[in-house]
Amino acid sequence: MIKVDPSIIEAFALMWGQFPEPVTLVHKNRTVLAVNEAGQGMREVGTNCAKQGSPEAHRGCLANQALKSGKATYVKGEYNGHKMISYWLPLAGYPELFVHFGVGITIDYDAETKQA
Repeated sequence: MIKVDPSIIEAFALMWGQFPEPVTLVHKNRTVLAVNEAGQGMREVGTNCAKQGSPEAHRGCLANQALKSGKATYVKGEYNGHKMISYWLPLAGYPELFVHFGVGITIDYDAETKQA
């Protein structure tokens, strides 16, 4: 089991708990350390994020690039027929951790814009 400073888990919950899309805190070995409310049921703490879902879903993973550069990375794509952007955000001072989320995973923002 990976040991993480509890204050990091608390900070994750404080910052990402209410974000409307699934967000995970992940170790460089791909162990999921925390999941926000929107991600409950999609990811589970203690599991390997790269082994969940289809292998094709992970082909564009930029976690290693984000961890190596220490800078946020993103990729645009499609999920369930609508546009999305996936982000990998390394944590300053914790080179083995990153936050991963996608905008457009559970909300079709294009459809919502058309309705407004």
